[in-house]
Amino acid sequence: MRFHVVIRYIGLVLLIFASFMLLSAGIAWWSGPDSSYYPLLLSALLTGLLGLFPLIFVKRTEQINSKEGYCIVVGSWLVACIVGMFPYLMWGGEFTLINAWFESVSGLTTTGASILTDIEALPRGLLFWRMSSAWVGGIGVVMFALLILPSMGRSKKMLSNVELSAVSHDDYHYRTQRIVQILLLVYVGLTVISTLLLKFSGMNWYDALTHAMSASSTCGFSTKNLSIAYFNSPLIEAVLICTMATAGIHFGLIYATLIGNRDNVWRSEVTRTYFAFLGGGALMIAISLWIANIYPDFLSSLRHGLFQFVALTSTTGFATADTNLWPSFAIILLVFASIVCACAGSTSGGLKMNRLILAFKMLVARLKRQQHPNAIIRVRVDGVLQEDEVVHTAMIFIVTYFMLMLLGTIINTLFGADLLTGFSASVACLGNVGPGFGEVGSMNNYAAQPAVLKFSGTLLMLFGRLEIFGLVQLFFIKWWR
Repeated sequence: MRFHVVIRYIGLVLLIFASFMLLSAGIAWWSGPDSSYYPLLLSALLTGLLGLFPLIFVKRTEQINSKEGYCIVVGSWLVACIVGMFPYLMWGGEFTLINAWFESVSGLTTTGASILTDIEALPRGLLFWRMSSAWVGGIGVVMFALLILPSMGRSKKMLSNVELSAVSHDDYHYRTQRIVQILLLVYVGLTVISTLLLKFSGMNWYDALTHAMSASSTCGFSTKNLSIAYFNSPLIEAVLICTMATAGIHFGLIYATLIGNRDNVWRSEVTRTYFAFLGGGALMIAISLWIANIYPDFLSSLRHGLFQFVALTSTTGFATADTNLWPSFAIILLVFASIVCACAGSTSGGLKMNRLILAFKMLVARLKRQQHPNAIIRVRVDGVLQEDEVVHTAMIFIVTYFMLMLLGTIINTLFGADLLTGFSASVACLGNVGPGFGEVGSMNNYAAQPAVLKFSGTLLMLFGRLEIFGLVQLFFIKWWR
């Protein structure tokens, strides 16, 4: 494997990050300049130099192999998380080394978990960098690089396949460059529309833009300590519900719907199940809140239940209420939503609705084979016959996902977390959801957790964002030979 080729492409990703740091420095300068101006400017220069050197000294290569493709994608994510720490460490405050690492990984993986006890104390420039890292991570750090890279033939397709969810590849029927353009077109369009709607709903331009970036990337970072509860506006919540729910849909299907293709959102079995899941789960939570007298009337229960269920299912993690105070039934449904999450091909994490449907149909097929041993029963999703290899890979992913969830729970409880906190933190980090329950609930954060738990949490975030096997490849020595 040619490590110099891997380093060259990682350098391109670093240049993209340097440009966003420079943009954040511009926001800081416009705001005063505020105290984050020089940390952001120095971080941009340092990151830019680190990215520029490989481009100068390493010869350009058009074709890469599969090993190099995996290393470029995984290496880009890991290096991006490291350089993402620079502005935090240079600014100081609550950002110790482990806290800066946690916040950087949480943002880039769009988990949205935070160690900040006073978000509003951060200057605007640093807050904008925090949102920018999440926005870049939402679509994928490599996808941004692919947009500006020259024609690479099979190499570009290889990189995009590693970056995209494994269960979303077959839903794109375009050339690789077109796929990247579609992703960014839908992503940017959703961010712009959400920004305008939030502005007209009562936010100022800065809050509207940053919260639109956070919702579109399904991250959940906010500029306020109380998250969306700060605004106490049903209209703002309605806009964010629509943005979060849309961001959880396959971007290719959104594009197909906009251009009038037959294979669109409304004809997709996965998307219809996703909407039914959102509606049914929100309704059941609202009923449980109403029965428990958490809120004065059913409409208030539905308002908060719908927002929180959509926020966790889409893995955004915004909050309008302290869900630790909700009844056990509502908490169980929210935990289930944090495990399943939204659709493949979106910015959300988790198991994905596609795999849940596939697992359910496999269960039904197994029961039918028990009744009719000689019958040939094949599984279809959205009318497409699922090959044995696809089914096998999905089942392995589900098993591995739950094993990692269990391992994370064991580590969390081993180092002092109670069972609810330890389990929900493991679910929230692996699913890139952000808030859990107990000490890491919707109105709390991860600041009080031990350094070991913060570090193990970031590993779970990376496993979740890279769909487990992308990161696992690095731990097998034989794979490098």
